[in-house]
Amino acid sequence: MKRHRTSVGLDVHARSIVACALDGDTGEVFERRLTPDYREVLEWLRSLPGRVAVSYEAGPTGFGLARFLIAAGMMCLVAAPSKLVKSRGVVYDVVV
Repeated sequence: MKRHRTSVGLDVHARSIVACALDGDTGEVFERRLTPDYREVLEWLRSLPGRVAVSYEAGPTGFGLARFLIAAGMMCLVAAPSKLVKSRGVVYDVVV
Protein backbone atom coordinates (compact mmCIF):
# COMPACT_ATOMS: atom_id res chain seq x y z
CA MET A 1 0.00 0.00 0.00
CA LYS A 2 1.39 3.36 -1.07
CA ARG A 3 1.67 5.96 1.67
CA HIS A 4 1.94 8.94 -0.68
CA ARG A 5 1.27 9.82 -4.31
CA THR A 6 3.61 12.75 -4.92
CA SER A 7 7.32 12.83 -4.01
CA VAL A 8 8.94 16.24 -3.56
CA GLY A 9 12.59 17.23 -3.35
CA LEU A 10 13.51 20.68 -2.09
CA ASP A 11 16.80 22.52 -2.56
CA VAL A 12 16.61 24.88 0.42
CA HIS A 13 18.74 28.02 0.61
CA ALA A 14 18.49 31.16 2.72
CA ARG A 15 17.06 33.28 -0.14
CA SER A 16 15.21 30.75 -2.29
CA ILE A 17 13.87 27.22 -2.46
CA VAL A 18 13.83 25.21 -5.67
CA ALA A 19 11.22 22.46 -5.64
CA CYS A 20 10.64 19.51 -7.92
CA ALA A 21 7.78 17.03 -7.50
CA LEU A 22 6.88 13.78 -9.22
CA ASP A 23 3.32 12.45 -9.35
CA GLY A 24 3.85 8.71 -8.87
CA ASP A 25 0.56 7.84 -10.58
CA THR A 26 0.83 9.90 -13.77
CA GLY A 27 4.57 10.61 -14.02
CA GLU A 28 3.86 14.35 -14.25
CA VAL A 29 6.69 16.57 -12.99
CA PHE A 30 6.07 19.87 -11.20
CA GLU A 31 8.82 22.47 -10.72
CA ARG A 32 8.73 25.73 -8.83
CA ARG A 33 11.10 28.37 -7.47
CA LEU A 34 9.79 29.55 -4.11
CA THR A 35 10.71 32.19 -1.57
CA PRO A 36 11.82 30.89 1.84
CA ASP A 37 8.37 31.83 3.24
CA TYR A 38 7.19 28.59 4.86
CA ARG A 39 3.53 29.42 4.17
CA GLU A 40 4.24 29.77 0.44
CA VAL A 41 6.00 26.40 0.41
CA LEU A 42 3.10 24.75 2.26
CA GLU A 43 0.55 26.31 -0.10
CA TRP A 44 2.40 24.93 -3.14
CA LEU A 45 2.76 21.48 -1.54
CA ARG A 46 -0.97 21.39 -0.78
CA SER A 47 -1.72 22.19 -4.45
CA LEU A 48 -0.01 18.98 -5.56
CA PRO A 49 -2.05 15.82 -6.23
CA GLY A 50 -2.70 13.26 -3.49
CA ARG A 51 -0.68 12.74 -0.34
CA VAL A 52 2.74 14.37 -0.52
CA ALA A 53 6.12 13.25 0.88
CA VAL A 54 8.85 15.90 1.08
CA SER A 55 12.61 15.62 1.55
CA TYR A 56 15.57 17.95 1.52
CA GLU A 57 19.22 17.93 2.50
CA ALA A 58 20.15 19.24 5.93
CA GLY A 59 22.18 22.41 5.73
CA PRO A 60 22.86 25.78 7.31
CA THR A 61 19.20 26.82 6.94
CA GLY A 62 18.36 24.42 9.76
CA PHE A 63 15.29 22.32 10.37
CA GLY A 64 12.72 25.10 10.71
CA LEU A 65 11.00 24.24 7.44
CA ALA A 66 10.79 20.55 8.34
CA ARG A 67 9.28 21.35 11.75
CA PHE A 68 6.77 23.70 10.12
CA LEU A 69 5.72 21.15 7.47
CA ILE A 70 5.42 18.31 9.99
CA ALA A 71 3.27 20.50 12.26
CA ALA A 72 1.04 21.16 9.23
CA GLY A 73 0.58 17.41 8.71
CA MET A 74 3.06 16.88 5.87
CA MET A 75 5.44 13.92 5.71
CA CYS A 76 8.88 15.55 5.67
CA LEU A 77 12.32 13.96 5.95
CA VAL A 78 15.61 15.81 6.19
CA ALA A 79 18.50 13.81 4.74
CA ALA A 80 21.87 14.02 6.46
CA PRO A 81 24.60 14.92 3.92
CA SER A 82 26.73 12.07 5.25
CA LYS A 83 23.97 9.61 4.25
CA LEU A 84 23.82 10.79 0.63
CA VAL A 85 25.67 8.43 -1.69
CA LYS A 86 27.39 10.05 -4.66
CA SER A 87 27.35 7.81 -7.75
CA ARG A 88 28.97 8.24 -11.15
CA GLY A 89 26.62 9.98 -13.55
CA VAL A 90 24.11 10.70 -10.80
CA VAL A 91 24.20 13.80 -8.63
CA TYR A 92 22.88 12.11 -5.45
CA ASP A 93 21.05 8.94 -4.45
CA VAL A 94 19.29 9.22 -1.09
CA VAL A 95 19.80 6.27 1.24
CA VAL A 96 16.94 6.01 3.71
